[in-house]
Amino acid sequence: MTATVITPDEGGARALREALGRYATGVTIVTAQSPEGPVGMTANSFTSVSLDPPLVLWCPARSSGRFPAFAAASHYAIHVLAADQLDLCRRFAREGRDFAGLGDKVTPEGAPALPGCLARFDCAAHAAHEGGDHAILVGQVLRAEMRAGDPLIFWGGRYGDFLHQA
Repeated sequence: MTATVITPDEGGARALREALGRYATGVTIVTAQSPEGPVGMTANSFTSVSLDPPLVLWCPARSSGRFPAFAAASHYAIHVLAADQLDLCRRFAREGRDFAGLGDKVTPEGAPALPGCLARFDCAAHAAHEGGDHAILVGQVLRAEMRAGDPLIFWGGRYGDFLHQA
């Protein structure tokens, strides 16, 4: 099997994006309360940073119309999506203000709490770093909630779940 070698300068952003798409990720929705009301955003750029103190990060695009709300939020909730939540994923990838039919549960800090997710991390904004066309937002985990189930996976520009487990 022959590998294709690219550099960001020669292959362009599309080729680099395709190479990055070889890494499978989970899918999250991050929610917060903004001056205009609740806001949500689908994101696959989520990872743990530290257990002591408990820190996680995610990276919203600066070009998003929702970016200012998250950059200014003192608290937010990160929801790990289950395999059966593709519709919810797509809803918040398109538009971040449609919470219709999702109930009115909120975290103690006021961020919308979405139903049926595999995990939720309630966070206080801890740090923000430059990250090119994205920002790197680090949150301190105040509490976490989880349930059993299969995750929604994003790989190669497609969504899915595990067919086989090893």
